[in-house]
Amino acid sequence: MFDYTVITSNWQLILQGLWVTLYYTVGSIAVGLAIGLVMGLIQLSPFKILTYIGRIYVEFFRNIPLLVTLLWIYYALPIFLGVNITKGWAGFAGLSLYIGSFYAEILRGGVQSVDRGQTDASVALGMSYVQRMRRIILPQAIRRMIPPLAGQSIIQMKNTTLLSAITVPDLLYQGSYISSFTYKPMEIYTAIGAIFLIILVPLTLILRKVERGHVGGH
Repeated sequence: MFDYTVITSNWQLILQGLWVTLYYTVGSIAVGLAIGLVMGLIQLSPFKILTYIGRIYVEFFRNIPLLVTLLWIYYALPIFLGVNITKGWAGFAGLSLYIGSFYAEILRGGVQSVDRGQTDASVALGMSYVQRMRRIILPQAIRRMIPPLAGQSIIQMKNTTLLSAITVPDLLYQGSYISSFTYKPMEIYTAIGAIFLIILVPLTLILRKVERGHVGGH
């Protein structure tokens, strides 16, 4: 029999875990967007050294599993730097750097999708690189980047479940803690899955409508 009382009697811990999950999701998305914008644009820079730096960053963090990144930042980086890094900062840094690499590729692809003639025309008008990006290229590219950026942001919420590996008290960690003393893992993990569905399914449906509207707008 499914014991609902396990959920109702521990709702405060579940709610605390949900708050932590949402906090890291929103925070890492905001920082990741800033990182992605910088790393995406420098890959398109006329300066080769900047292009290489952006490419190395993207390939490094995109191709290392997020769990490995989190564990390395929390356990190994303090040894190399000789400083203490809290699990909160380790989790936040790992999530932000990871999603920033994906955002960088989305932003780079969005900018490159803009017709080359737009760039040539702005160069002919004497605009600098920054002026071209700010006035001509980015306003057009952003409209095309919204669907993939939103999709990656939805995935980021699921990525936060890996924070439990470094004992950040997110939703999954709290679920593991509750099941450890209630011996009711089925009920707890079912509730956690339901919470993710309740939040992410509506967001996914909204994203699909935005994509259809975007396609229809063209």
